Amino acid sequence: MEYLTPEDPFAGSEVTWILAEFGLRLVHQRPRSRHGRSGPSVLTAVRVERDHRFWQTTDLLLGLAVPGGTSARIVRSEEFAAAVAGRVLPPRDADLALRTVHRTLEEVSMQRHDLSRWLLSSGIFESWPPR
Repeated sequence: MEYLTPEDPFAGSEVTWILAEFGLRLVHQRPRSRHGRSGPSVLTAVRVERDHRFWQTTDLLLGLAVPGGTSARIVRSEEFAAAVAGRVLPPRDADLALRTVHRTLEEVSMQRHDLSRWLLSSGIFESWPPR
């Protein structure tokens, strides 16, 4: 899905894919100006619950920034640690987030930190970021 971000001075819109089978949300912000630079794509660990009509995602507060052309890095670790320490994030979800992000970091690293190559190797044939 793509939605406008009128309150963001730098990003005009945000494209989000839910990769339910991987427990990930993939986000790319499109710059407001056509001359602006976009930031890294971000993969965030999520718990996905779905039925025949609705999908519900719970943000697990740990992610992976994949800037392209350079190494991926883990992001939001301070927020994640605070949520675990404050018992806002249950241990089961914290464990799921850690396993998901570290597995994804390893897989993306094997594809030379190229998100499009990782998506292809995972059986996703759409181009990223979407045009």
